[in-house]
Amino acid sequence: MAAATERRDGIRILGVWLVLSAIFMPIVYFVWGPHLPPGGMSDQAAGQRFDNRVLGVVATPVVLLVCTFLVYALLFWRQTGEEIEDGPYITNKVKFSGWWVGLTTFTVLCLAVFGTYELENNNGAGTGSGPRPIFAASGPMLPVQVIAQQWRFTFRYPTYGGMETTSLMIPQNEEIQFNVTSLDVIHSFWAYQLGVKADANPGVNNIAFVKALHTGKFNILCAELCGLWHGAMTANGQVMSQASFDSWATQTEAQEAPVTKLLPKYSTVYSPDEAGAGGNYYGSQYPVNP
Repeated sequence: MAAATERRDGIRILGVWLVLSAIFMPIVYFVWGPHLPPGGMSDQAAGQRFDNRVLGVVATPVVLLVCTFLVYALLFWRQTGEEIEDGPYITNKVKFSGWWVGLTTFTVLCLAVFGTYELENNNGAGTGSGPRPIFAASGPMLPVQVIAQQWRFTFRYPTYGGMETTSLMIPQNEEIQFNVTSLDVIHSFWAYQLGVKADANPGVNNIAFVKALHTGKFNILCAELCGLWHGAMTANGQVMSQASFDSWATQTEAQEAPVTKLLPKYSTVYSPDEAGAGGNYYGSQYPVNP
């Protein structure tokens, strides 16, 4: 009798779970998925959004199974009366345990393969991968150096005379190689809408790649606690058309030439002290409290 009851309960739970999964998995992928962060401004951001959609679909039946079991237990297995008794011990469920361990192991291994492929296919998915990335973009790239310091970001363009700016401008549909470093403590360069996030460590060149697909503005934040004004360490960025970027870069290079002369020669890293960071340009007037 008990075995028949368990079988009936199991079939009910399984049936409800399958129906709910069939309904909600497409909803998660096709309705909720396109609105997931970080958006589709770059190929890395679009790739991360696709990954989040896949992970959301995989997680949906797991969440639904837990919720279905919980609701079923509350409706049909709750005790009535004043005296509360322990439920019957469940033993000798070797087949069920085997299916559960096998299915969860298979799911985790599939996600590991999927994640590895996505990292390789998307040039590290916008992550900082050190000075010698395993997964690297191919073809011509525009190098842009991200320099973090307490508490600001600046950006150097070695192909434009080594000029340095306080706003990050990049062209549309061109592969960008970010060389991320720091002048003092550990920071983190996070261009949210681009799907790029890389630690900025003193004495280290941390490389990340991105290819912007759409023009528009994006936000830059520090994502590593770096001191008193960490929360105010932000910068602005913009993706421009190729023609607009060429015009901006040429004009800015000429305009910043007097200041560029005061900078140290372009290097992938700089000594994290005042003299090595460029003397009077990165002098005692920095950092400036907001």
